[in-house]
Amino acid sequence: MYFSDRSREELIRELESLPKGNITYKNIRGAKRMYLGGKYIKAADELAIMSQIERRNRIEAELKEQLSGNVLSESAPSFGVGYQTNVICGNRLQDYVDSVKMYKRRECFSSLSAFLDSDISGKVCLVYGLRRTGKTIMIFQAISDLDLSKAAYIKIMPSDNMSMLNRDLMTLSGRGYKYVFIDEITLMSDFIDSASLLSDVYAMSGMKIVLAGTDSLGFVFSKDEELYDRTVTIHTTFIPFREYSSLLGINDIDEYIRYGGTFRVGETDFDDPLLNDEGISFRDDETTRRYIDTAIARNIQHSLACYKDGEHFRHLVDLYEADELTNAVNRIIEDMNNRFLASVITRGFKSHDLGSAAQIDRKRAAAENRLSILDEADISGVIARFMEILDIKNKDDLTVKITDDHVSEIKEYLRLLDLIVDCPSEGIGCSPVEHIIFTQPGMRYCQAQALVYSIMKDEAFKKFSILEKDRLCNMILEEVKGRMLEDIVLLETQKRLPRGKRAFKLIFAVGEFDMVIADEKTLTCEIFEIKHTENVFADQYKNMVDEEKCLLTEHDFGTITNKTVLYRGEDTVVDGINYVNVTGYLAKL
Repeated sequence: MYFSDRSREELIRELESLPKGNITYKNIRGAKRMYLGGKYIKAADELAIMSQIERRNRIEAELKEQLSGNVLSESAPSFGVGYQTNVICGNRLQDYVDSVKMYKRRECFSSLSAFLDSDISGKVCLVYGLRRTGKTIMIFQAISDLDLSKAAYIKIMPSDNMSMLNRDLMTLSGRGYKYVFIDEITLMSDFIDSASLLSDVYAMSGMKIVLAGTDSLGFVFSKDEELYDRTVTIHTTFIPFREYSSLLGINDIDEYIRYGGTFRVGETDFDDPLLNDEGISFRDDETTRRYIDTAIARNIQHSLACYKDGEHFRHLVDLYEADELTNAVNRIIEDMNNRFLASVITRGFKSHDLGSAAQIDRKRAAAENRLSILDEADISGVIARFMEILDIKNKDDLTVKITDDHVSEIKEYLRLLDLIVDCPSEGIGCSPVEHIIFTQPGMRYCQAQALVYSIMKDEAFKKFSILEKDRLCNMILEEVKGRMLEDIVLLETQKRLPRGKRAFKLIFAVGEFDMVIADEKTLTCEIFEIKHTENVFADQYKNMVDEEKCLLTEHDFGTITNKTVLYRGEDTVVDGINYVNVTGYLAKL
């Protein structure tokens, strides 16, 4: 042993003071440059860094030898002393394992199982995602496949710290536990800045460590810094329709639009007082706001506050110091959804597409021998009032004005949380246009629904009867579902395409293709229209039979091999256009 006269805690304290990461070299303009963990090291510092890394390796070898020999340091808790954190192990785990037997396993479970079965050492597994996306259930499902006498589950509380966890891990290692699952570890304020202890000491000794937490942004920070290149990551936030349908037995795309993004059951099924929030996350506007606040906004704020003592707030520090950061995150999410609703309203009312909800209402009105609200009202005035109200709702009384820098940085964090995805729309002869898709459709739909209902209470719409306002609400929400269905199909298609293929919306000077799948290897493409209807109308595919649009598309993306309308009706072929049921399409992705 190199340091046999020193206690394990002394070794660990020194280990935490040494630089982290692996040394690599790159040839930059003919000169050999040293990098540590991806960061450039100045030539004058290279010898010192090499010496520190060598010392770090020696300490890790010593600690690994101690742990592999099941030797407890004198300062570690003895066998008969209780744990300092909430450790559940052995037969006590059986009740937790039994509680998840009725649940099916998520698609990403196989990655967790593969990690536990592998011979990988020196790496920890991060299971992270927003609340109610199945993290804790996955952990107990994984434990159910193991020898319970070798597994331990630790539920972290905000009062816990890395020193307490370190002592418990020492004890567990000394008692021969090989699998340790640490839940809600991001609640510890010092987790991000000291996470490498878990990989560099315990994982290197052969212990399999799985970390889970709802402050998933903290995992992103720790992965890029303390746990650099020593992680296996499993993301749970994005739940595609096929998986949602399989796990919950729901085959209705509208159900997914209304509630998709989280499961009806989640962490709270394990009697967690810290996450006491019952029911469906997106049941109504109140539950949606609470979810955004607790699962997203506070997630960002807590992670930033814990990361390097708040050094990463950047432009958001003024909002944080004014105690307005959580509110600002909520406002920006709401603003993105308001802009989405505004585009739906303008497009829906101005569209001449016979498949649109507006035109359908006209047909129904004529059949019922009444006037549609579209014919009774000043539509341009209605649209103008909608836009005015949407803009008013975006004004707030924050003491700190939200700037473009604030918006940009918060969007960056929302992307890191897997909540939003950029799917830029392309155009013929123009640059791509920003197109942001929310990965949790229930959140977007519920906010849009609440906003539509609130708008209907505005003074400007009092002249309409309750039946007329109800029809107008339903028309707008049908348009919302239509736009959301387009986003869902585009996002899920994009995520499943192999390398060399890409999916995007294609915009022309007049009109668009809802989705194009371009194959960059074969120089071919497929074009799609996506309709939230069970009916077939010739106008639904008018763009796809427009010769000029097709020629422009083939010029930029290759030969068109398939033309498809995805809709909610039965599979059929009309005028050479394939009509495919959208639920079946998504289920097969």
